[in-house]
Amino acid sequence: MRKDGVRVKCTDVEYAVVPHIMNQRCDALNAVELDIPEAPIRAYLNEKRKEGVRISHLSVVIAAYTRVIGEFPLLNRFVVNKNIYARNEFVVGMVVLKGGQMDNGTMSKVNLDPHDTIFDVNRKLNEYIEKNKNAEGDNKTDKLAKGLLSFPGLLRFGVNTLKWLDKHGLLPRSIIEASPFHASMTISNLASIRTNHIFHHVYNFGTTSVLMTMGNMRDIPRRTKDGGIELERCIPFGVVMDERICSGSYYAMAFRSMRRYLADPHLLETPPETVNLETPLKY
Repeated sequence: MRKDGVRVKCTDVEYAVVPHIMNQRCDALNAVELDIPEAPIRAYLNEKRKEGVRISHLSVVIAAYTRVIGEFPLLNRFVVNKNIYARNEFVVGMVVLKGGQMDNGTMSKVNLDPHDTIFDVNRKLNEYIEKNKNAEGDNKTDKLAKGLLSFPGLLRFGVNTLKWLDKHGLLPRSIIEASPFHASMTISNLASIRTNHIFHHVYNFGTTSVLMTMGNMRDIPRRTKDGGIELERCIPFGVVMDERICSGSYYAMAFRSMRRYLADPHLLETPPETVNLETPLKY
């Protein structure tokens, strides 16, 4: 019935029971801190820049996560009304500052595909950012918000109605496309405003199961092979996850795979040989 996913008929008792015990997303959040070495990413970006290709740190991170989705499809699940769904799209939510103004941002989504290479992801992100940073224009999210604010009392009635429709799988496709709360993953690059990473809350409304923030780079002590200590420049991530969509060990394997791609972004330059999906993606 839902426009953005197909209900998963759970064969595992744990998956079937847990959403009834933790019936809100905020009940089921787990958080993990990741420190990703920055040197391999920086070396890769410098190499591409010499070749005339400009790629951002954010593009590398999102490209790695996109590849991981094709290997660990359960990350693209979500829970609504105690039911688990396999998402039929892969969309990443982001905040873009309009006109470079710190207090004037917009939040929207970009459609990606697990078959994408890092060059595909970088192109889509550049197009998305360029489109949304225009201070004069409004995206679908902005237009929806302004519509709800256009009449006194409409916001409260409208939001309550949207929540009810979403809970019962009746939310129109047009609203889902405009809603930043219906995304596979939301990422916020807090380093762009010179801020440390945080563990951002997940939203009970909508379907976002993973929320990730990138913060200011920092030096992390590492033990060397000879037993000494050295400092390694790392990009810190705060990741908050809905534990109802998959097991902790599944999350651990997925982030281990992501680390591998971030340690050598060259692996992302060619399409994956195989992509595992629970349900076909629709755009």
